[in-house]
Amino acid sequence: MADNPMLKFVNDPQCYPAKRESPLRAEDFNEIAAKYALPSAKEQSARCSQCGVPYCSVHCPLHNHIPDWLRLTAEGRLREAYELSNSTSTMPEICGRICPQDRLCEGNCVIEFSGHGAVTIGSVEKFITDTAWEEGWVEPIVPGPSRGQSIGVIGAGPAGLATAEYMRVAGYDVHVYDRHDRAGGLLTYGIPGFKLEKHVVMRRVDRLKAGGIVFHESFEVGRDATLDALRAKHDAILIATGVYKARAIKTPGVGAQGIVESLDYLIASNRKSFGDVVPEFDDGSLNAKGKNVVVIGGGDTAMDCVRTAVRQGAISVKCLYRRDRANMPGSQREVGNAEEEGVEFVWLSAPEAFDGTDQVAGVRVSRMRLGSPDASGRRAPEADPGSEYRVDADLVIKALGFDAEDLPRMFGSADLGVTRWGTLRVDHKTMQTSLDGVFAAGDIVRGASLVVWAIRDGRDVSDHMHRYLKAKAATTRKAA
Repeated sequence: MADNPMLKFVNDPQCYPAKRESPLRAEDFNEIAAKYALPSAKEQSARCSQCGVPYCSVHCPLHNHIPDWLRLTAEGRLREAYELSNSTSTMPEICGRICPQDRLCEGNCVIEFSGHGAVTIGSVEKFITDTAWEEGWVEPIVPGPSRGQSIGVIGAGPAGLATAEYMRVAGYDVHVYDRHDRAGGLLTYGIPGFKLEKHVVMRRVDRLKAGGIVFHESFEVGRDATLDALRAKHDAILIATGVYKARAIKTPGVGAQGIVESLDYLIASNRKSFGDVVPEFDDGSLNAKGKNVVVIGGGDTAMDCVRTAVRQGAISVKCLYRRDRANMPGSQREVGNAEEEGVEFVWLSAPEAFDGTDQVAGVRVSRMRLGSPDASGRRAPEADPGSEYRVDADLVIKALGFDAEDLPRMFGSADLGVTRWGTLRVDHKTMQTSLDGVFAAGDIVRGASLVVWAIRDGRDVSDHMHRYLKAKAATTRKAA
């Protein structure tokens, strides 16, 4: 009997790809770790216990066949591993880079529970698909036989791109409309290069374009066409705009110069990385160089901001979060990376006011304490009286999360139904909005969430749109 290549977790320790030293990586926007070499990828994959109930797959929104492609990798069958990984995800190398594996697959790994350290699933996933690109295994999109129907996708983020690919393969003409001058949404402009280098996104977009998907960039629905005009042009519409409206903070002095929104800050930085002319960066408005920076928030966007500020040459970078480390919503790995790079986290702290008449000069901060659990189940923060203090700040970045924009008004479509949170209301059995033939997916339905959930939504809504369009074509034929 051949030796079992798996179950090596008892003897082989967990090992992630080596990160560059923090002083070096803080000098550029390149990814902080290299990919595995083949021997290391095989060794780490072989640590999988091949358990009977694969909790890693259960807790993956895409239900990727993780134990199966880990075994194939351990056996050196990389092309088969890639094909299996690619069968459930349109962007496995992107998920391998930016998914919070510590909260999803790896956080639910059986050998993690046993104290041996989780299988390094995300790093192996990244390795498999990066290798596939290098070896030419990533095949072009081959459209199915033309169905004579077209769809319009509003939003070129992960949900929109996933849907566009599935629908093009199914034989539909696909047009993607996006407000930005490059496709990718937050993958392109919201996530810094040290987590996701931009060529990784652009090669996916280029593959979609080569497959016949038509992109209309710098196109704003409501400005360049109404939603009704697009409905008249296409047989079905998908709205996958994401949520871009920054949550406000009601604090004295918040209108001073130097207090900026996180997305404005990150977009400016990413545009600069592309070589674009960015006046707000060049004049210092959205540039942390030589400044004392304070970031307010505890999610992954806040982590992106603090680590970007370090790379831009900030004098100091502090992150204020109103809860403690154990209750923050962002990835603990990202917190660790930020701390290694010199970011100071000030837990249980919230802004009371901002100093400075024309230009922000400081943040007055209250210490917080955790009270009784709130509706989310987490202990609610409350101010500790008499604990106020001041932090110097030349640049304050608000990273408090995002809400939906007013799409009915923006799109000129008053009949487009929304929830009390402003997200689009859909029939969850069909993913269709209040308008016939108009579907919605991703953050604009579920609220600010993870990229992997957007890809899952794109996969699901493709099935619903396909059924709708087949029924529509059948009705048209009968009428003829």
